Amino acid sequence: MTTDLLADFVRANTEADLGVYGVQAQRDGGPPIAHRFRSDDRVNLYSVSKGFTAVALGLAEAEGRLSLDDRLLDHFPELAPVAADGVERITLYQLLTMSSGSSHEWFADHPIHAPDLLAEIVAAPLVAEPGTRFNYTGSGPYAAARALARATGATVRDYLLPRLFTPLGLHNPQWLRCPLGYPTAESDLLLRTEELGRFALLLVREGTWTDGRQLIPAEFVRRMGTDVVDCSTGPARPSGEPDERTYGLGVWPRPGGRYQLHGRYGQFAIIDRQRGAAVTCTAHTEREDALMDALHGLVLDRMG
Repeated sequence: MTTDLLADFVRANTEADLGVYGVQAQRDGGPPIAHRFRSDDRVNLYSVSKGFTAVALGLAEAEGRLSLDDRLLDHFPELAPVAADGVERITLYQLLTMSSGSSHEWFADHPIHAPDLLAEIVAAPLVAEPGTRFNYTGSGPYAAARALARATGATVRDYLLPRLFTPLGLHNPQWLRCPLGYPTAESDLLLRTEELGRFALLLVREGTWTDGRQLIPAEFVRRMGTDVVDCSTGPARPSGEPDERTYGLGVWPRPGGRYQLHGRYGQFAIIDRQRGAAVTCTAHTEREDALMDALHGLVLDRMG
Protein backbone atom coordinates (compact mmCIF):
# COMPACT_ATOMS: atom_id res chain seq x y z
CA MET A 1 0.00 0.00 0.00
CA THR A 2 1.10 3.57 -0.68
CA THR A 3 -0.20 7.01 0.19
CA ASP A 4 -1.98 6.95 -3.20
CA LEU A 5 -4.54 4.71 -1.49
CA LEU A 6 -5.95 7.72 0.33
CA ALA A 7 -5.86 10.21 -2.56
CA ASP A 8 -9.51 9.84 -3.57
CA PHE A 9 -10.65 9.90 0.04
CA VAL A 10 -8.67 13.08 0.70
CA ARG A 11 -10.27 14.64 -2.38
CA ALA A 12 -13.75 13.53 -1.31
CA ASN A 13 -13.27 14.97 2.16
CA THR A 14 -12.40 18.35 0.66
CA GLU A 15 -15.12 18.39 -1.98
CA ALA A 16 -17.90 17.10 0.28
CA ASP A 17 -16.68 18.90 3.42
CA LEU A 18 -16.73 15.70 5.50
CA GLY A 19 -14.90 17.27 8.43
CA VAL A 20 -12.21 14.60 8.82
CA TYR A 21 -9.36 15.22 11.27
CA GLY A 22 -7.31 12.19 10.28
CA VAL A 23 -7.61 8.83 8.53
CA GLN A 24 -5.39 5.76 8.78
CA ALA A 25 -5.39 2.47 6.88
CA GLN A 26 -3.33 -0.56 7.83
CA ARG A 27 -2.92 -4.16 6.73
CA ASP A 28 -1.75 -6.76 9.22
CA GLY A 29 2.01 -7.01 8.80
CA GLY A 30 2.36 -3.70 6.97
CA PRO A 31 2.98 -0.09 7.96
CA PRO A 32 0.08 2.30 8.49
CA ILE A 33 -0.83 4.73 5.71
CA ALA A 34 -2.21 7.95 7.12
CA HIS A 35 -3.31 11.45 6.20
CA ARG A 36 -3.87 14.25 8.70
CA PHE A 37 -6.03 17.25 7.99
CA ARG A 38 -4.91 18.72 11.33
CA SER A 39 -2.62 17.67 14.16
CA ASP A 40 -3.33 14.20 15.55
CA ASP A 41 -4.60 15.29 18.94
CA ARG A 42 -6.59 13.15 21.32
CA VAL A 43 -10.30 13.61 20.72
CA ASN A 44 -13.50 12.25 22.17
CA LEU A 45 -14.25 8.91 20.53
CA TYR A 46 -17.86 9.10 21.68
CA SER A 47 -19.56 5.70 21.19
CA VAL A 48 -16.40 4.00 19.94
CA SER A 49 -15.76 3.92 23.70
CA LYS A 50 -18.47 1.27 24.03
CA GLY A 51 -16.19 -1.21 22.26
CA PHE A 52 -13.45 -0.67 24.84
CA THR A 53 -15.98 -1.19 27.63
CA ALA A 54 -17.13 -4.44 26.03
CA VAL A 55 -13.52 -5.63 25.79
CA ALA A 56 -12.99 -4.82 29.46
CA LEU A 57 -15.91 -7.04 30.45
CA GLY A 58 -14.70 -9.75 28.09
CA LEU A 59 -11.30 -9.70 29.80
CA ALA A 60 -12.92 -9.83 33.23
CA GLU A 61 -14.99 -12.80 32.13
CA ALA A 62 -11.86 -14.59 30.90
CA GLU A 63 -10.25 -13.95 34.28
CA GLY A 64 -13.26 -15.39 36.10
CA ARG A 65 -14.19 -12.07 37.71
CA LEU A 66 -17.69 -12.03 36.23
CA SER A 67 -19.83 -13.49 33.45
CA LEU A 68 -21.76 -11.62 30.80
CA ASP A 69 -24.68 -13.81 31.85
CA ASP A 70 -24.54 -12.33 35.37
CA ARG A 71 -27.55 -10.29 36.34
CA LEU A 72 -26.80 -6.69 37.19
CA LEU A 73 -28.48 -6.86 40.58
CA ASP A 74 -26.34 -9.87 41.52
CA HIS A 75 -23.50 -7.34 41.74
CA PHE A 76 -25.64 -4.68 43.44
CA PRO A 77 -28.04 -6.44 45.83
CA GLU A 78 -28.37 -3.22 47.83
CA LEU A 79 -30.24 -1.66 44.88
CA ALA A 80 -32.89 -4.39 44.76
CA PRO A 81 -35.34 -2.42 46.97
CA VAL A 82 -35.44 0.48 44.48
CA ALA A 83 -35.30 -1.60 41.30
CA ALA A 84 -38.31 -1.62 38.98
CA ASP A 85 -40.15 -4.86 38.33
CA GLY A 86 -38.20 -7.10 35.97
CA VAL A 87 -34.84 -5.36 36.38
CA GLU A 88 -33.67 -8.37 38.37
CA ARG A 89 -33.62 -10.29 35.05
CA ILE A 90 -31.31 -7.87 33.19
CA THR A 91 -27.90 -9.35 32.37
CA LEU A 92 -24.57 -7.66 31.68
CA TYR A 93 -24.75 -8.90 28.08
CA GLN A 94 -28.10 -7.16 27.64
CA LEU A 95 -26.65 -3.96 29.07
CA LEU A 96 -23.69 -4.03 26.67
CA THR A 97 -25.92 -4.76 23.67
CA MET A 98 -28.50 -2.16 24.76
CA SER A 99 -31.25 -4.77 24.80
CA SER A 100 -32.16 -4.62 28.49
CA GLY A 101 -35.73 -3.45 27.88
CA SER A 102 -35.24 -0.51 30.24
CA SER A 103 -36.96 2.79 29.60
CA HIS A 104 -33.95 4.70 30.91
CA GLU A 105 -32.23 6.83 28.27
CA TRP A 106 -29.02 8.68 29.04
CA PHE A 107 -25.90 9.72 27.18
CA ALA A 108 -22.67 11.12 28.52
CA ASP A 109 -23.47 14.66 27.37
CA HIS A 110 -26.66 14.66 29.47
CA PRO A 111 -26.59 16.14 32.97
CA ILE A 112 -26.75 13.75 35.91
CA HIS A 113 -29.11 14.99 38.61
CA ALA A 114 -29.45 11.82 40.69
CA PRO A 115 -26.96 11.18 43.52
CA ASP A 116 -26.14 7.88 41.80
CA LEU A 117 -26.92 7.37 38.11
CA LEU A 118 -26.90 3.60 38.54
CA ALA A 119 -29.71 3.75 41.10
CA GLU A 120 -31.71 5.89 38.69
CA ILE A 121 -31.13 3.35 35.91
CA VAL A 122 -32.34 0.34 37.91
CA ALA A 123 -35.39 2.28 39.15
CA ALA A 124 -36.59 3.02 35.61
CA PRO A 125 -39.49 0.79 34.53
CA LEU A 126 -39.09 -1.75 31.76
CA VAL A 127 -40.82 -1.21 28.43
CA ALA A 128 -39.99 -4.70 27.16
CA GLU A 129 -38.82 -8.05 28.47
CA PRO A 130 -35.02 -8.01 28.83
CA GLY A 131 -33.36 -9.26 25.67
CA THR A 132 -36.29 -8.57 23.33
CA ARG A 133 -35.94 -4.88 22.39
CA PHE A 134 -32.96 -2.84 21.19
CA ASN A 135 -32.75 0.78 22.29
CA TYR A 136 -29.64 2.84 21.60
CA THR A 137 -28.67 4.46 24.90
CA GLY A 138 -25.62 4.93 27.07
CA SER A 139 -27.34 3.70 30.22
CA GLY A 140 -26.57 0.04 29.59
CA PRO A 141 -22.81 0.27 28.97
CA TYR A 142 -22.47 2.62 31.94
CA ALA A 143 -24.27 0.15 34.21
CA ALA A 144 -22.18 -2.75 32.86
CA ALA A 145 -18.99 -0.83 33.61
CA ARG A 146 -20.20 -0.20 37.14
CA ALA A 147 -20.61 -3.97 37.55
CA LEU A 148 -17.05 -4.40 36.29
CA ALA A 149 -15.85 -1.96 38.93
CA ARG A 150 -17.76 -3.80 41.65
CA ALA A 151 -16.37 -7.18 40.54
CA THR A 152 -12.74 -6.12 40.04
CA GLY A 153 -12.25 -3.12 42.31
CA ALA A 154 -11.10 -1.00 39.35
CA THR A 155 -12.86 1.40 37.03
CA VAL A 156 -13.04 0.40 33.37
CA ARG A 157 -10.18 2.78 32.53
CA ASP A 158 -7.95 1.56 35.34
CA TYR A 159 -8.79 -2.07 34.63
CA LEU A 160 -7.76 -1.68 30.98
CA LEU A 161 -4.60 0.27 31.76
CA PRO A 162 -2.25 -2.70 32.41
CA ARG A 163 -4.20 -5.16 30.24
CA LEU A 164 -4.75 -3.14 27.06
CA PHE A 165 -3.68 0.50 27.05
CA THR A 166 -0.10 0.06 28.28
CA PRO A 167 0.69 -2.99 26.10
CA LEU A 168 -0.55 -1.03 23.06
CA GLY A 169 1.63 1.94 24.01
CA LEU A 170 -1.33 4.19 24.81
CA HIS A 171 0.17 6.37 27.54
CA ASN A 172 -2.18 7.62 30.25
CA PRO A 173 -5.40 7.77 28.21
CA GLN A 174 -8.11 9.93 29.70
CA TRP A 175 -11.74 8.88 30.08
CA LEU A 176 -14.23 11.47 31.30
CA ARG A 177 -16.08 10.52 34.47
CA CYS A 178 -19.45 10.84 36.16
CA PRO A 179 -19.77 12.79 39.44
CA LEU A 180 -19.03 9.62 41.43
CA GLY A 181 -15.71 9.15 39.62
CA TYR A 182 -16.64 6.30 37.27
CA PRO A 183 -15.85 6.66 33.54
CA THR A 184 -18.98 7.26 31.50
CA ALA A 185 -18.10 4.01 29.66
CA GLU A 186 -20.52 4.58 26.79
CA SER A 187 -18.53 7.57 25.51
CA ASP A 188 -15.78 10.05 26.36
CA LEU A 189 -12.59 8.01 25.90
CA LEU A 190 -10.00 10.32 24.34
CA LEU A 191 -7.49 8.90 21.82
CA ARG A 192 -5.63 9.95 18.67
CA THR A 193 -6.45 8.52 15.25
CA GLU A 194 -3.19 6.58 15.31
CA GLU A 195 -3.86 5.25 18.82
CA LEU A 196 -7.32 4.07 17.79
CA GLY A 197 -5.60 2.41 14.84
CA ARG A 198 -3.56 0.24 17.20
CA PHE A 199 -6.72 -1.01 18.88
CA ALA A 200 -8.31 -1.67 15.48
CA LEU A 201 -5.26 -3.65 14.35
CA LEU A 202 -5.46 -5.68 17.56
CA LEU A 203 -9.03 -6.63 16.65
CA VAL A 204 -7.95 -7.54 13.11
CA ARG A 205 -5.36 -9.85 14.69
CA GLU A 206 -8.06 -11.39 16.95
CA GLY A 207 -6.50 -10.02 20.11
CA THR A 208 -2.87 -11.00 19.48
CA TRP A 209 -0.54 -8.01 19.46
CA THR A 210 2.47 -7.67 17.17
CA ASP A 211 4.82 -8.83 19.94
CA GLY A 212 2.93 -12.12 20.22
CA ARG A 213 1.02 -11.37 23.41
CA GLN A 214 -2.63 -12.42 23.47
CA LEU A 215 -4.17 -9.28 24.95
CA ILE A 216 -7.81 -10.21 24.28
CA PRO A 217 -9.07 -13.79 23.97
CA ALA A 218 -9.57 -14.56 20.27
CA GLU A 219 -12.94 -16.14 21.00
CA PHE A 220 -14.19 -12.91 22.54
CA VAL A 221 -12.95 -10.80 19.61
CA ARG A 222 -14.87 -13.05 17.23
CA ARG A 223 -17.91 -12.86 19.49
CA MET A 224 -17.95 -9.05 19.39
CA GLY A 225 -19.16 -9.01 15.79
CA THR A 226 -21.19 -12.22 15.70
CA ASP A 227 -23.15 -12.34 18.98
CA VAL A 228 -25.67 -9.72 17.91
CA VAL A 229 -29.11 -8.33 18.64
CA ASP A 230 -31.72 -7.23 16.09
CA CYS A 231 -31.90 -3.44 15.87
CA SER A 232 -35.26 -3.51 14.08
CA THR A 233 -36.93 -4.20 17.43
CA GLY A 234 -36.19 -0.64 18.56
CA PRO A 235 -36.62 2.93 17.33
CA ALA A 236 -34.89 4.14 14.17
CA ARG A 237 -31.57 5.99 14.40
CA PRO A 238 -31.59 9.78 13.93
CA SER A 239 -31.54 11.12 10.37
CA GLY A 240 -28.03 11.40 8.94
CA GLU A 241 -26.64 8.53 11.02
CA PRO A 242 -26.07 5.05 9.58
CA ASP A 243 -29.15 2.88 10.10
CA GLU A 244 -27.68 -0.47 11.09
CA ARG A 245 -29.51 -3.79 11.27
CA THR A 246 -27.69 -5.54 14.10
CA TYR A 247 -25.52 -4.59 17.06
CA GLY A 248 -22.91 -6.74 18.75
CA LEU A 249 -20.66 -6.23 21.74
CA GLY A 250 -19.77 -2.60 21.20
CA VAL A 251 -19.66 -2.94 17.40
CA TRP A 252 -21.92 -2.70 14.35
CA PRO A 253 -21.60 -5.69 11.97
CA ARG A 254 -21.40 -4.86 8.27
CA PRO A 255 -21.83 -6.91 5.07
CA GLY A 256 -18.93 -9.10 4.01
CA GLY A 257 -17.81 -9.99 7.51
CA ARG A 258 -16.74 -6.47 8.44
CA TYR A 259 -17.72 -4.67 11.60
CA GLN A 260 -17.17 -1.17 12.88
CA LEU A 261 -16.98 0.86 16.03
CA HIS A 262 -18.80 4.12 15.41
CA GLY A 263 -18.86 7.27 17.49
CA ARG A 264 -20.77 10.50 17.12
CA TYR A 265 -19.57 13.09 14.59
CA GLY A 266 -17.67 10.54 12.54
CA GLN A 267 -15.34 8.56 14.78
CA PHE A 268 -14.79 5.16 13.12
CA ALA A 269 -12.72 2.02 13.50
CA ILE A 270 -13.60 -0.42 10.71
CA ILE A 271 -12.38 -4.01 10.91
CA ASP A 272 -12.13 -6.33 7.89
CA ARG A 273 -10.84 -9.73 8.95
CA GLN A 274 -10.98 -11.15 5.40
CA ARG A 275 -8.58 -8.50 4.15
CA GLY A 276 -6.64 -8.41 7.39
CA ALA A 277 -7.13 -4.66 7.37
CA ALA A 278 -8.42 -1.80 9.49
CA VAL A 279 -9.36 1.80 8.76
CA THR A 280 -9.67 4.41 11.50
CA CYS A 281 -10.92 7.96 11.35
CA THR A 282 -11.55 10.89 13.67
CA ALA A 283 -13.71 13.77 12.53
CA HIS A 284 -16.40 16.28 13.32
CA THR A 285 -19.21 16.00 10.81
CA GLU A 286 -22.98 15.92 10.69
CA ARG A 287 -22.76 13.72 7.56
CA GLU A 288 -21.74 10.50 9.23
CA ASP A 289 -23.43 8.29 6.63
CA ALA A 290 -21.52 9.95 3.77
CA LEU A 291 -18.25 9.68 5.68
CA MET A 292 -18.87 6.01 6.44
CA ASP A 293 -19.57 5.28 2.77
CA ALA A 294 -16.34 7.04 1.76
CA LEU A 295 -14.27 5.09 4.28
CA HIS A 296 -15.64 1.80 3.01
CA GLY A 297 -15.78 2.58 -0.70
CA LEU A 298 -12.73 4.79 -1.20
CA VAL A 299 -10.37 3.21 1.32
CA LEU A 300 -11.18 -0.26 2.65
CA ASP A 301 -12.60 -1.64 -0.61
CA ARG A 302 -9.33 -0.69 -2.33
CA MET A 303 -7.02 -2.42 0.11
CA GLY A 304 -6.81 -5.62 -1.92
